Amino acid sequence: MGAEVIKVEAPNGGDETRKWGPPFKKGVSAYYLCANRNKKSITVNLKTDEGIEIIKKLVGKSDVLINNFKTGTMQRLGLGYESLKEINPGLVYCSITGFGETGPYKHLAGYDFIIQAMSGLMSITGDERSGPQKTGVAISDVLTGLYACIGIQAALIERRHSGIGQKIDMALYDSAVSALINMASNYLMSGVAPKLIGNEHANIVPYQAFSTKDDKVVIAVGTDKQFMTLCEILDVPHLACDERFLTNSKRVEHREQLIPLLQTQLFTKTAAEWIDRFREKNIPCGPIQSMDQLESDPQLQARSMFHSMDHPTAGEIKLVGSPLKLSRTPAAIKYYPPDAGEHTIEVLQALGYGKDQIQSLKMNNIV
Repeated sequence: MGAEVIKVEAPNGGDETRKWGPPFKKGVSAYYLCANRNKKSITVNLKTDEGIEIIKKLVGKSDVLINNFKTGTMQRLGLGYESLKEINPGLVYCSITGFGETGPYKHLAGYDFIIQAMSGLMSITGDERSGPQKTGVAISDVLTGLYACIGIQAALIERRHSGIGQKIDMALYDSAVSALINMASNYLMSGVAPKLIGNEHANIVPYQAFSTKDDKVVIAVGTDKQFMTLCEILDVPHLACDERFLTNSKRVEHREQLIPLLQTQLFTKTAAEWIDRFREKNIPCGPIQSMDQLESDPQLQARSMFHSMDHPTAGEIKLVGSPLKLSRTPAAIKYYPPDAGEHTIEVLQALGYGKDQIQSLKMNNIV
């Protein structure tokens, strides 16, 4: 989005995700590539006074600092918010931890899988046969990053009025619980804990995956009118007039009677045939696509959701594009994910370090 982002890594290897895989391409981790485009990388030894001084100089020139150390680590390094705001009163300081910087769990390490388990996300993902399941990606990590962006931008906007920054305390645990949305509300209002319902929806019926003659299709009927149309397409118009299924609330109540009746009809044609018929009548539906199908999806191609660029080590790499479509200042992938410490000299020079100073810092393993 146009910001200059400087990633601070440890000397002699850098970010651990650089080693996560396979897959690798010429030694470069696909995992690392997915989250590090448009950044500059510097390596700094935070266990040295000289390294801490580099960070403080960076803070003096920065709008935002983000860290994801365990609670208390930044304070022990002399880089807590109370210290750094003396250097830069306008600094927006965002701390991302597993459980936040307050409460009895504040010192516990937070990993996405643990957070999904504890937050309730796994208790509503999966079905009775599979048992609780995590999502296929580290969703609490992703959500916390997005929430952090929202908080940071709110703080930057507020700074225009007050002239001062503030600290943002983000927790993976909080973010994952926030993502429970209607499932949490259902429980808080009823006192009844939700059960595992797999691909079904707790509050809407029919809204789930169905089998067809050859494959599965997802159907999401959100209104009573759509349900009437669905019944007509499936050649069971009488179901739309059945007292048990007249309204969504009744369909939820009688889910076990309705779903087998719809499923029987759906077995008669292929997924593609049903999708064509449903879309013609504006019934929300879609196939369950695999990754290889995504890359060739004409809609995603039209929306520039895949991007190729050159990397000095890996060669040509493919990345997922930005979902943010701004008319005047569009998002752009300008720079490849950097090698560890690739921009150290450039950044140090911008901070006022001379050639001899930089050489000394390198010789002493500070950068």
